[in-house]
Amino acid sequence: MARKIAILSYRSDPKVGGQGVYVDYLSQALVNAGAQVDVISGPPYPQLSKQVRLVKLPSLDLYAQPHNGHYALRPRHLLSPTDTYEYFGHLSGKFVEPYTFGQRAFAYMKRAGHKYDVVLDNQTLASGIYKIDSKLDLPLATTIHHPITRDIKLALESAPTWKHRWLVRRWYAFHKMQIRTARKLPMITCPSQAAKDDIVSEFGVAPERIFPIPLGVDQTTFQPNSAVARAAQRIITTASADTPLKGLHILVQAYHQVLQSFPDAELIVIGKLRNGRAKKTIEALNLGDRVTFKHNLSREALAEEFQSATIAVTPSMYEGFGLPAAEAMSCGTPIIVTDGGALPEVAGDAGRVVPKGDPDALAQEINVLLANPDLQNDIGAECLERAQEHFNWERIAPKYLAFFEQTIAAKC
Repeated sequence: MARKIAILSYRSDPKVGGQGVYVDYLSQALVNAGAQVDVISGPPYPQLSKQVRLVKLPSLDLYAQPHNGHYALRPRHLLSPTDTYEYFGHLSGKFVEPYTFGQRAFAYMKRAGHKYDVVLDNQTLASGIYKIDSKLDLPLATTIHHPITRDIKLALESAPTWKHRWLVRRWYAFHKMQIRTARKLPMITCPSQAAKDDIVSEFGVAPERIFPIPLGVDQTTFQPNSAVARAAQRIITTASADTPLKGLHILVQAYHQVLQSFPDAELIVIGKLRNGRAKKTIEALNLGDRVTFKHNLSREALAEEFQSATIAVTPSMYEGFGLPAAEAMSCGTPIIVTDGGALPEVAGDAGRVVPKGDPDALAQEINVLLANPDLQNDIGAECLERAQEHFNWERIAPKYLAFFEQTIAAKC
């Protein structure tokens, strides 16, 4: 019997973060494995296979509005407690999307929950999501990619003034709700053992309720391509946001050092140039004309960027998994990652690992690879072999289906 699965995701556009890529990958893999899948999402909405049904739960979508949504309030919004909270919470500097999506998702499930065998929440971790389990008695599972407390700590450490620290705490105020909710959730999955360990230590969740399942990659798109020539000295990285967590500023510092030995080396960043620490570092080191940013790429175009790169680098201070590294590996591109979070789990014995936050060590490893094409080929081949074995959705989807059966059985 084909299971009917609902995936809840409060913002799901793959171009604004890895969670949107996860929703797209997972929903398609589950359909390929025989399930029926609806993705229930707030804006910005995902890009999904035609075999996956998208249910849109509109919000005020204030971050997409002119003037950051400050003038978006209309009288009709005051008739909705959720809309009212979204507007005034946003105006006061809080990130309220998880809470408001949770309220809307609960209301939708009250109407339509009978259509589904199981519900998977994609790290909303909101009080409204928990009510799907406690009040509607629907089998509920949850994905936690990594505990948000990691982001908060790094953001506070990087905040230059007390005012910036206050703004960080205000923005991340939703994390208290997420911790309370996570501790009550019956079934949780995460993408790595490192993520599980951190969810236990940071959120206080009982370890026996957490079941790690690795992420997969679309290996029909992310694969070696002999028609694409590899550049001789091209470094590529992915940065969906210029936050301390992503470590882009560390890579920029390392790249500045690499240029001393390899003046023709390129640095391609998949993402937008945003106001943040990396932008300031680029300006301070006069690298504005050397670092290239690319965004709004199709999946095929992104794969070609990996296929043409000499080295792919993930300089993050922490990752619950590290999907861009797995995508690069699937293209046969040698990777360098830090020891932040689950990145060593992704790289395994194939990729190179350097200490997080250390531009000198990162520059040295990049120099070694740029100077040795034979080593590049060897590491690229090992990365490809590991990716094909461990990040294949055909092998991973059945693990999710088994996890859902556990969730359903636990509710009976």
